[in-house]
Amino acid sequence: MSGQWKVTVDRDRCIGSGLCAGTAPEYFALVDKKSTPLRDLIDPDEAASDAADCCPVEAILVTDATTGATIAPA
Repeated sequence: MSGQWKVTVDRDRCIGSGLCAGTAPEYFALVDKKSTPLRDLIDPDEAASDAADCCPVEAILVTDATTGATIAPA
């Protein structure tokens, strides 16, 4: 897979479990007890998709920045 990924977090849905920041601290941080992506666009990285997959409320969405296709959650 080439190109970049877009990372978004639905802060209304986020419950602040911190699993994303623990799984992929280079991409997520808790700000005001809610997940926040550190960058909107990233190079493809399994850690980011793993973070989206492990979110208990599926608040994280990782998509292909060019096509909009969903990468994670699976």
